[in-house]
Amino acid sequence: MYRLYRLTLAMVLSLGILTSCEDYLEVPPVSSFGPDYVFSNVTNATIALTGVYAALGGDNGYGIRLSMYYPLDDDIMMGQGGNPFPDNERRDIAHYNVQPSNTQLRVPFNQLYQGVERANICITEIPRMAMYTNGTEFERRELRRLHGEALTLRAQFYFELIRNWGDIPAQFEPSSTQEDLFLERTDRDVIYDRIIEDLGQAAELLPWATSGSSNERITQGAARALRARIALFRGGYSLRLDRQMRRGANHMQFYQIARDEALAVINSGAHNLNPSFESVFREGLLARRKEPNQEILWELAMTGGGSSFGDSKLGYYNGPRWNNLGNSALTILPTFFYSFDENDQRRDVSAAPYNINQDFTIVARTLQTMVDGKFRRDWMTNPVVINSNAQYFGINWPMIRYSDVLLMFAEAENEINNGPTPAAIQAYEQVRTRGFGGDASLIGPTPTTYQDFFDAVVQERAFELSGEGIRKYDLIRWNLLETKLNETKANLAAMVARTGEYATLPTTMYYEPGVNQLRWLNSFYQPQPTPAPAGSASVSWVGNGINTTILTFYAVGFTPGKSELLPLHTSILDANPRLKQEYGY
Repeated sequence: MYRLYRLTLAMVLSLGILTSCEDYLEVPPVSSFGPDYVFSNVTNATIALTGVYAALGGDNGYGIRLSMYYPLDDDIMMGQGGNPFPDNERRDIAHYNVQPSNTQLRVPFNQLYQGVERANICITEIPRMAMYTNGTEFERRELRRLHGEALTLRAQFYFELIRNWGDIPAQFEPSSTQEDLFLERTDRDVIYDRIIEDLGQAAELLPWATSGSSNERITQGAARALRARIALFRGGYSLRLDRQMRRGANHMQFYQIARDEALAVINSGAHNLNPSFESVFREGLLARRKEPNQEILWELAMTGGGSSFGDSKLGYYNGPRWNNLGNSALTILPTFFYSFDENDQRRDVSAAPYNINQDFTIVARTLQTMVDGKFRRDWMTNPVVINSNAQYFGINWPMIRYSDVLLMFAEAENEINNGPTPAAIQAYEQVRTRGFGGDASLIGPTPTTYQDFFDAVVQERAFELSGEGIRKYDLIRWNLLETKLNETKANLAAMVARTGEYATLPTTMYYEPGVNQLRWLNSFYQPQPTPAPAGSASVSWVGNGINTTILTFYAVGFTPGKSELLPLHTSILDANPRLKQEYGY
């Protein structure tokens, strides 16, 4: 895949845009290249903007922590279980046992603020460039695009900060222009309103995607889709300083914004669903090929080369192991696996119940140790990395997909009209039908009342977007996180007890041994056959192991009115006397 924005780290550093400060309140020393040089032409301004993008990647961005530590546990997946627990690290974050001293909190928080600072510099300096208004047509067009990208990136940084930490300090000018950098918390609604406004401006500055454009750069569709997403959060529930879950003021106003922006993307014709759900990941992200339908509106470019500053651990930290290499740290919950219709093709993309032997044959995993499958290493090609002991594979992170836009539109339409409109139903059914291989006869009737359609969208977003760092935050904005965690625990217990809908599930699954593609020999939905199929291999399936591998750890520390947000790391409070710990920490 063409890496448009993979300029070298050295080039970005040379322009003084990549800050190295340990604390978000510190101002880094000015490099030998000042703003007059950096923002003297389109090329240099583009490199400066690349430095803003860079603050999203690496170990402390969406390379692992923001994508695979912070978004769990939810009702789809569980973060890393096992011992040591508690660990004052990633296991504690996943299972809602996090403390202010947790080692995984400080640097991602700081890196997001470094991104804000870099974006602030670009947003301030690019419009001041003489060629922004008086340059050639090319210069004016390119600088306006860079300006729009910077506005969108700043919105993403603040969005990520808010959904993890709630009310946070906010500034919208470079630190060098500020007299006082010791900021108090800003009400999140104020920040949301500002970045929603910014994204409206960004959309006017950015071009729509074309068949030849790279989705590693933000386009108008990405900015509008992000504006729709943030508007839904602005109109949704969130944990407030009094530890109550409440909607923002005038929430229907923001559902209207979300609806209008999603519709603009739909009507643009710039983005479409890939007919194959699997191909979005297998032939697109994991094969590093351009997805021809522009379904991924924006994917975050990872640098490759094994750098913790710009690469990703997708396929190493999660997904199947090869020859016992890899963490396989994220577990697909058995209840989620069994919530899929057996004809829904997304199940076997989203869940990977196997590992790969050294000879590339498949060995099945138990139900309670099933891993997520969208970023599985055995689908990675170009170059082939299945047999690598590397931890970094250069796999991009999908920031927002067109199916998400369709489901946001369906949700907002239902909310505004107190029930689904024909347009909402059509958008919902586009996503669901694609999941069933395009066969509309398999999807069943679509609900037509407000609550039933809302419930269907909640479930459809799980099927469609699992493993993409979205679900926990969706549940929070719907005020359903506690409810869904409790439901999942109860259903897992029922599965172990073999009661209700889980009464006939098999204790053993049989599969064909010695092949490089998993071929099951009995049904997931019926008791196992007796005797076992001749020549088969077997794996334990539904059993008491769910108690020890999942229920011992899953969301064990969740406390409503607290766990919906993370605490500020102790170093942040040490650096800023105007901040104090909130939300029950």
